[in-house]
Amino acid sequence: MDSRMDRIRKFMLQEEEDDDELFLVLLPALYSSLYEEKRPVHTSSLSGAQLVKEILEGHDSCSKVEFRMEPEIFRAVSDYLKRERLLEGTARVDVDEQLGMFMYMISHNATNQDLQKKFQHSAETVHRKLNEIINLIPLLVQRFVKVPTSLQPHPKIMSNPRFWPYFQNCIGAIDGTHIPITIAEEIAAPYRNRKGTLSQNMMVACDFDLNFTFISCGWEGSASDAGVLRSAISKGFEVPAGKFYLVDGGYGNTSSFLAPYPGVRYHLGEFRRRRRNDTGYANKEELFNHRHALLRNYIERAIGVLKKRFPLLKVGNHYPIESQIRIHAACIVFHNIIRCQNGDEDWLDHQPPLIPPETYVDVPEGDDAHHQDAHHQHQADLNNGNNLRDQIALQMWADYNN
Repeated sequence: MDSRMDRIRKFMLQEEEDDDELFLVLLPALYSSLYEEKRPVHTSSLSGAQLVKEILEGHDSCSKVEFRMEPEIFRAVSDYLKRERLLEGTARVDVDEQLGMFMYMISHNATNQDLQKKFQHSAETVHRKLNEIINLIPLLVQRFVKVPTSLQPHPKIMSNPRFWPYFQNCIGAIDGTHIPITIAEEIAAPYRNRKGTLSQNMMVACDFDLNFTFISCGWEGSASDAGVLRSAISKGFEVPAGKFYLVDGGYGNTSSFLAPYPGVRYHLGEFRRRRRNDTGYANKEELFNHRHALLRNYIERAIGVLKKRFPLLKVGNHYPIESQIRIHAACIVFHNIIRCQNGDEDWLDHQPPLIPPETYVDVPEGDDAHHQDAHHQHQADLNNGNNLRDQIALQMWADYNN
């Protein structure tokens, strides 16, 4: 019995000695971690406010690259937000810096961590300041993305004999465009488009000055263009009586949304090939489709400029899905503001990409080959659309052959 107790005592003493040795080994490291001077995370020589000031006071190209607009347009936007009391600066982050942070984010697809380093703020400050602008987007859409108020024919139609008087009641063009998104796998299925990638299908309308006049955001990538349009109409999107938009073959042809003739050459490339072969139009349907395509091309050009200015629209981003949808709408808002301020666009063709092209997501382009959903229209609406299209085409054909 005694020998057993002796063995236990000996074991306990050995354990205490081992613990003492371990403590002596760990003590210097513990002391160092407790008393070593903390190293600051934000070590840039420029604060966020100083960075924005330097960009705005530098060469115009700096502001165009970092904020996608000229310095004077940036200042005009900032002044508007302050004047309308939509944003209020604080002692730590003024409105210029807050706007700069947001524009840098949508220009570079920057993460919260990227913005912390760039603007020298904490994750919480970056999150809060971005959200203040993201929450403003619905209001900014109401103010800067407006349906046409004038019912007068557009000068670009009136001045072109190919369009006048045939399209005198046309007020713009409509199309759907897919924008990549990121979303949790368990709820991703509806957002998977026909190419197998994840996107939202955003409906956009534009006028003939390349300004967007309507957007409908948030529809899943599996939704058809025609379905998105029907939803927009059910929620209040209206076309003035007697007026119409041009649409592609993915939509039903009605007197408010005029589509090309199906089964007839339509795309501009097809007509360019025919022109090289020195052959004219075969019939009124070809003539109508060509001029329809030329005029509807404004919406494709507007979308092209939009995605060139904001390549964020070609990739998924790092924010919650609700924020992603509003960020996409924000790009539309700033596109319109920049155009209204006569911002330059030529420079967009001569800049290296801010976001690597190899990260661009492959999404569908155009819905005209997938128009089975376009026929979910009242037959009377389709008949009215077909009659209007025939009237325009007959007048065109008669004038063309005289």
